[in-house]
Amino acid sequence: MYISNGAKEPVFGVATGAMKPIAKKIKLNQPLAEELYATGNYDAMYFVGIIAEPKAMSESDFDRWMDSAYFYMLSDYVVAVTLAEADIAQEVADKWISSGKALRMSGGWSCYCWLLGNLQDHEFSESKISNMLDMVENTIHDSPERTKSAMNNFLYSVGISYLPLNEKAVETAKAVGTVEVKRDKKKSSFLNAYESIQKEMDKGKLGFKRKYVRC
Repeated sequence: MYISNGAKEPVFGVATGAMKPIAKKIKLNQPLAEELYATGNYDAMYFVGIIAEPKAMSESDFDRWMDSAYFYMLSDYVVAVTLAEADIAQEVADKWISSGKALRMSGGWSCYCWLLGNLQDHEFSESKISNMLDMVENTIHDSPERTKSAMNNFLYSVGISYLPLNEKAVETAKAVGTVEVKRDKKKSSFLNAYESIQKEMDKGKLGFKRKYVRC
């Protein structure tokens, strides 16, 4: 399953649930995280996302990790998630979004998704998030495939988790419509943030915040 999504050898295929008991024993350990990430083994690199110490990492550390993140499970679910718990998260994510490099852009948008679902609304600049919504509306259909998916998730995250711009996110998602994400050797995915937002609002999920970014 991991390989079909883009993982490359070496990969063992360890279930993420099996990593939790190991993480409880190790707890946070940045030196070990660095050693494991450098192995290039997918399972080890993924495990790093549970034991890393985000506040001990600098911008250059995150950039170095992103350089080695060769597919979206690493860029969006390891590096971006770890960055979301660092004080420099928005600053670094902004640079990645404007980098023009597909996985960096994807990681940057994904970081904001994690942040929006965790931080309180007052910790964001409303004008900045509003401008980002405009950017999504204007560029999503012409963006790299993986970035499209992360941008669509951003639309959804603003719509559900950031109350000051709920209405604008809904209108933006409506204007964007269905987004086609082409995938290697697989059928395209068709994403629609407007429909996803409506479903969650119908369930009473508006204003959703999670206690922790990392499980």
